[in-house]
Amino acid sequence: MNKDAINMGRRSIVKAAAATAATAATTGLIPGLQAAVYAAGSDKPEKEEVRIGFIPLTDCASVVMASVLGFDKKYGVKIVPTKEASWAGVRDKLVNGELDMAHVLYGLIYGVHLGLGSPKKDMAVLMALNNNGQAITLSKALADKGAVDGPSLAKLMAKEKREYTFAGTFPTGTHAMWMHYWLAAAGINPLSGAKLITVPPPQMVANMRVGNMDGFCVGEPWNHRAIMDGIGITANTTQDIWKDHPEKVLGTTGDFVKKYPNTARAVMMAVLEAGRWIDASLQNKMKMAETVAEKAYINTSVDAINQRILGRYQNGLGKTWDDPNHMKFFNDGAVNFPYLSDGMWFLTQHKRWGLLKSHPDYLAVAKQINQVDLYREVASAMKISVPKDVMRTSKLIDGVVWDGKDPAKYADGFQIKAVAAA
Repeated sequence: MNKDAINMGRRSIVKAAAATAATAATTGLIPGLQAAVYAAGSDKPEKEEVRIGFIPLTDCASVVMASVLGFDKKYGVKIVPTKEASWAGVRDKLVNGELDMAHVLYGLIYGVHLGLGSPKKDMAVLMALNNNGQAITLSKALADKGAVDGPSLAKLMAKEKREYTFAGTFPTGTHAMWMHYWLAAAGINPLSGAKLITVPPPQMVANMRVGNMDGFCVGEPWNHRAIMDGIGITANTTQDIWKDHPEKVLGTTGDFVKKYPNTARAVMMAVLEAGRWIDASLQNKMKMAETVAEKAYINTSVDAINQRILGRYQNGLGKTWDDPNHMKFFNDGAVNFPYLSDGMWFLTQHKRWGLLKSHPDYLAVAKQINQVDLYREVASAMKISVPKDVMRTSKLIDGVVWDGKDPAKYADGFQIKAVAAA
C-alpha cells in the first residue's frame, strides 16, 4: 500500500472517531463516565492532558490508537503519547512526575514499589494492556549449530563451553523473567550458566547483528525484524511459555490515582475502547499496524508488524504456523483485568532469582498496586464483563501450575533458582 493510501485511510479513521467525539460534546455527555457515580460528585477529569510514555513496541498500540482515533477526547482527556528510549527512562520519568502514566512492564511497576534497583515509590497498575506476543530469539549462528529451542540450546552449551550472553529489556521486567524462566525450563541456570544483560527493545536487533548476544527476549516487532534481517530465529513465543500471560500494563504512581481518580478512569476507558477497536477486525489490526509503524511510534516497516498481530508466524527456519494465542489487546475484556495473581507471579520470580532477598507479603503488595476496584468501576460503566475471582490458574512451559495460593512455596519450589546467602 502506498503512503498516500495509508494517509487517506488514517484520515478516514480519525474523521469517523472525531464525529463520535463531537456527538458526545454536543450532547454534553461523556459516554461511559455518565453511567457511573463517583464519590467526588463529578466525573469530570481533574487533569485533562495526560502524558503517557511508551517504548517502540507493537503492544503500545492501544495507548497510541486511543490518541490517534480520538477516543481520549470522547472521555474528556487528551492523551499525549511520549516516545521513550528505555525502560529505565520510563521508570525515572514516572517516579519524578515527567510522565503521568506509561505503557510499561508489569514487573517494573512492582520493582519500583518495592525499591528494587530504584528509589521506592508507591505505584499502581490500572489495567493490563495486552496478553502474549513476545518471543525468545536465538542468533542465526546458534541455529546453524543446531540450537533452535531450549533443549537443543542446552545441548550445544554443554558441548561447546564458553560464555553465552542473553538479553532482556529491564532487570525486573517481563522479558527478563521470560528469559530466565525459559532457560531454567531447559535446564540452563541463567545465573551461573549464562550471562544476562539489559538492552532497550529497539536496540536488540542491532546488538545481535554485531554479535553482542546469543539470544534475547523482547516484544514484537523486534523478533520478527531479526528474522527479516536474517540474523535470528524464533525459538519460542512467550505464549508457549505461558498461554495468555500478562504483559504490558497501564501504570502510574499511587499518588496520581489518589489525586486524579476521574482522570485515571477516563484514560482507562479510552485505552479500553482502543483495545476493543484493535481486536474487533482484521482491517482494524492492519490499520493499527500502519499507524504504529510510523516514525513517531515504532519506526519500522509495516510488514515487520502486520503478520504476527494476526497470529501468522514463521520461525526463520522455514516453519510457518497460525497461532490463535497471538497478541491480544481486549479479547472481549479478558485481557485487561488486573488479576492479583498476575502481579504476585512477578514477585515470585523476583524472589526466585535473588532480586528479593526475602519473601514479601505477596497478596498485600498486589492489593496495594493492582487497582481492581477502579477497573471494575470502569468496566461496569462500559458494560465490559469482569471475572469474579482476582486469581487465575495457569500451567507454564515446565508443567508447573501457578494459582497464587501459596506464592512462597511456589517461589522456593523450583530446582533452579538463586542460592540464598548464608
